[in-house]
Amino acid sequence: MPRIIGVDIPGNKRIEYALRYIYGIGPAVAAELVKRAKIKPGTKANQITDENIATITTMLQNEFVVEGDLRRSLAQDIRRLQAINCYRGIRHRKNLPCRGQRTRTNARTRKGKKVTVGAIRDKTQRKIEKSGNPAPAAPAGKK
Repeated sequence: MPRIIGVDIPGNKRIEYALRYIYGIGPAVAAELVKRAKIKPGTKANQITDENIATITTMLQNEFVVEGDLRRSLAQDIRRLQAINCYRGIRHRKNLPCRGQRTRTNARTRKGKKVTVGAIRDKTQRKIEKSGNPAPAAPAGKK
C-alpha cells in the first residue's frame, strides 16, 4: 500500500484509479499525473517505484491543492460567506440548500429528519392535550 502525501492508496488497483483516493484528485487529474510521471497506465499501485511516488508527490505539492489544504480552503470560503451575511452564507448557516432548489418538499439531506409542526389532527391526541396530560413534545430540530 503506497503512501502519497499522507494517504494510503490501495495497492491492488491500477494507479490511475488508486490516485483518486486522494481528496481533490479526480479522473482527469489522475490521468494527467500518470502521464507526466511517465508511468505505464495499466500499472498497479503497488508496482510503482519509489522514484515514481516521489515524482507524483512533488507534482501534487507544487501544482495542485489537495487534501488538508483543499478542505481548509473550502471551509474558509464558507465561513467568509457566513461572515458577510450574503444569501449563500445564510443558507449555509441554516443548513438549507444554497443553489436554488425547492425546500417545500424534498431537501431532506440538508434539513434532516422530517419534524411535523402545526395542529394535532388525531382526535385522541387532542383529548389527551385538553385533559392536562400533555403528550411528550417532539424533539427539537438541529440548529
